Amino acid sequence: MNEKIIRNIFYFKNYYLDFFEQLKPEVKRKFNWTLQLIATIDRVPSKFFSHMEGTEGIYEIRVEVGSDIYRVFSFFDKGQLVILVNGFQKKSQKTPKREIELAEKLKKQYFDEKESD
Repeated sequence: MNEKIIRNIFYFKNYYLDFFEQLKPEVKRKFNWTLQLIATIDRVPSKFFSHMEGTEGIYEIRVEVGSDIYRVFSFFDKGQLVILVNGFQKKSQKTPKREIELAEKLKKQYFDEKESD
């Protein structure tokens, strides 16, 4: 498997890594597979990666293992750089508002810190 990287993936602070660390091995494998898909294919199916309606540039990475559903929020910087932020296990039909608000706050923090460098 020698795919060309189309998008680079970056973890903002430890938000994603802390979430990832707590997952079961099969869920970690599926996340790694999904992130590789996002990094290497031109048109990622919305089943795995899609824009969150009602947000400014927040994207949702979706992983399902059995009946468990997991989400990680992300956003773009400079076109093809995907920044991963908070993740959670989805337990209801509706995405928790506080998770979306956290993603938006982390996106702002990312760009504020980048600007001040």
